[in-house]
Amino acid sequence: MLDLLTGFVEELRAAGLPVSLTESIDAATAIGHVPMEDRLALKYALAATLVKSSSHWKAFDTAFEVYFSLRGPEYAMGAGSEPQGAGASGADGQGEGQGASGGAGAPASAEELAEQLYRALLAGDDGQVAAIARLAVARFAGMEPGRPVGGTYYLYRTLRQLDLDAVMVRLLESARQQALGRTLSALEERLAHDEVRHRLDQVRAAVEDEIRRRLVADRGAAALAKSVRAPLPEEIEFMHATRDELLALQRALHPLSRKLAVRLARKRRHGHTGALDFRSTVRHSLSSGGVPVDLRFRPPHPAKPELVVIADISGSVASFARFTLLLVHALASQFSQVRSFVFIDGIDEVTRLFEEADDVADAVHRVNTEADVVWVDGHSDYGHAFSVFWERWGHEVTNRSSVLLLGDARNNYHAPQAWVIEELRHRARHVYWLNPEPRAYWGSGDSIVATYGAHCDDVVEVRNLRQLEHFVAQLA
Repeated sequence: MLDLLTGFVEELRAAGLPVSLTESIDAATAIGHVPMEDRLALKYALAATLVKSSSHWKAFDTAFEVYFSLRGPEYAMGAGSEPQGAGASGADGQGEGQGASGGAGAPASAEELAEQLYRALLAGDDGQVAAIARLAVARFAGMEPGRPVGGTYYLYRTLRQLDLDAVMVRLLESARQQALGRTLSALEERLAHDEVRHRLDQVRAAVEDEIRRRLVADRGAAALAKSVRAPLPEEIEFMHATRDELLALQRALHPLSRKLAVRLARKRRHGHTGALDFRSTVRHSLSSGGVPVDLRFRPPHPAKPELVVIADISGSVASFARFTLLLVHALASQFSQVRSFVFIDGIDEVTRLFEEADDVADAVHRVNTEADVVWVDGHSDYGHAFSVFWERWGHEVTNRSSVLLLGDARNNYHAPQAWVIEELRHRARHVYWLNPEPRAYWGSGDSIVATYGAHCDDVVEVRNLRQLEHFVAQLA
């Protein structure tokens, strides 16, 4: 058990979870106080000692299901093998010849298994559902020892044969028939639909569990965990995120902004000491014979910086600009003023959209639909956008302003107009360029980030939420 726990902790660290030595010792102590046969109690005992953020739960859950999957000879994978006892029907004790077979002991067809699944779901027989899931994986997944195929492929093959959509239709029809000729209200229809979907989700989970058990038996927990490992929300790259990953990023952004705001406010209060107070120092030195042993300083009065954000919202960098704007405006109280501009080949100020909206996410949505950012053809033209910004708003940038330029600097071979960035550097307190591309791609193709970066205080790689958090913490 100790070796299994050690491998589990190493997998959590590889997935990005911060697990210290002390926490791993606490986990080993905790599992000594829960019954080993209670898998759910074991899971939450480990979670209580090893997980510190809700955004890390999915990574923990995935690793736990791999390392602590049910194991035994009945889950060993072989070509065409079936788990022992998979044909048991549970409640009535039928064997495979009756509960999971066709006539005269023949193997059940896909239609017969779907029929048995429908009846088990209708009766609420969880044991029979689990048995059918095991048998369906053995019959239809086509799993072969040593074959480097992911679990998603096996899941698709199995669920396709069970035809869960048809099962769902039949379960909904049964719910309507139980109304005894009365038409279900809209609320009753929705509740019935949600109940049926919940039952089918349990079927999918049972099939996934069985596939995972067989893959662990074949490949080992460490190899499987590595293949199914997913990045934490704060490590998902903005430019390559899927729809589900973008939703995970959005969920992680709100608690991050609150934590960051508290940290920045504390940093501003206690971050540095004010100027030397000469009179107070001399006065307190009288007790030491005139020797200024205890230096006295005036209370610090740190000023909040002004922030000017100029963001490219074209193409793949749109997600990066979206989350940067969300985080910056969520932290607006930490800056004396935040002004936002977005561009593609034209440029528009969108500060008013954030001031009018109650929810920052709604403001960002309005930015994407209402901002006037197309000048000619809707392809990125940094040079034109920057020159228009300088002409219309350049005089409003002061020595209290910090300018953030967001984009990959891929200019479609237009004129760069780098003189605008040089002028901004002379006027502003700081000019930073945030680039969501990997540093290795900078300067390739039509990227002219080096041309602009020569006039910036720093050019920073910001590919994920963790890097963005680190930069904003340093900025404010």
